[in-house]
Amino acid sequence: MTTPTLAILGAGAWGTAFALHLTRLPSAPRVILWEYDVPQAQALARDRVNTRYLPDIPLPPSLRIAESLDEAVREASLLIAAPPVAALPELIEACRRVFTAASSMTTPDVPPFFWLSKGLLIDGEHAVLPHQKLAPLWPNAVGVISGPSFAQEVAQGLPTAVVAAATDRAIAEQVAARIHGETLRVYINDDLSGVEIGGAVKNVLAIAAGICDGLKLGHNARATLITRGLAEMARLAEALGGQRTTLMGLAGLGDLVLTCTGDLSRNRRVGMMLAEGLALPDILTRLGHVAEGVPAAHAVTRLAQQHAIEMPIAATVSQILDGRLAVQAAVEALLKRTPKKEFSYF
Repeated sequence: MTTPTLAILGAGAWGTAFALHLTRLPSAPRVILWEYDVPQAQALARDRVNTRYLPDIPLPPSLRIAESLDEAVREASLLIAAPPVAALPELIEACRRVFTAASSMTTPDVPPFFWLSKGLLIDGEHAVLPHQKLAPLWPNAVGVISGPSFAQEVAQGLPTAVVAAATDRAIAEQVAARIHGETLRVYINDDLSGVEIGGAVKNVLAIAAGICDGLKLGHNARATLITRGLAEMARLAEALGGQRTTLMGLAGLGDLVLTCTGDLSRNRRVGMMLAEGLALPDILTRLGHVAEGVPAAHAVTRLAQQHAIEMPIAATVSQILDGRLAVQAAVEALLKRTPKKEFSYF
């Protein structure tokens, strides 16, 4: 039996961490990690460590580093993309060109395309879920792997659970079986839209949680923010055909709690620095990583407006990031909102 080859496209923190996880699987698949920047790819191959993102975790000899997308994609039986979400359309088009050049753009020859990225895409004037833009571009199933999963902990082999959701349930089951391991438990979820909404909105709410913590508003305030943020998330998911139960699981509540409370959360750190009065450009420079909640705040707010969904916390974060609303004024505005029935509002 031929050993399967799994290709991770993107050698940031999460892509590298996931590649490290795959190398530890008992089934011992061949794992290729593609880095788009050739000098960085050469440094990874030479130094066997991702000094920028995971400097304390060596890359095993079995992990192959690819400088060429063609080299990574052609022999893979599964593609798992890990760039910032905005780069997904360009990446899937580049992968498509590889197979088109080989005259093999048919489902049996083209592997499933999954992503680890969390966020929304902009299509013209509208915000859309990633699969809505990507599925028409790919002849096989597309899907997402999501859940409460800090890259650092996955890279260290600490216990983690995620969900796999796809445009084809059978493919989601196959992918879950391939990536499941002793330290990474994978569940299958049929609600692709709900899973994507959870991954996008939780980053926006984590910025709000960081502001809350940075202002020292207390544990009560943080718990309230998480709970009401979950309500916003669920309303948007339902409007897009998702299921409320999805948002009570790993891709919703699980990821929300982790990102709003964990010290490794980039988006929470953005909020804490906003509370200190730092300007957004300075914050992003200090961070040195992509904070997906920043573009997601505007995209989520736009999507909510498209579907007439009230999302006051997300909208407030968007206004703060735009400089239209001061942090303290934003807190006061949220607290002054008219009382409503809790569960009819949910």
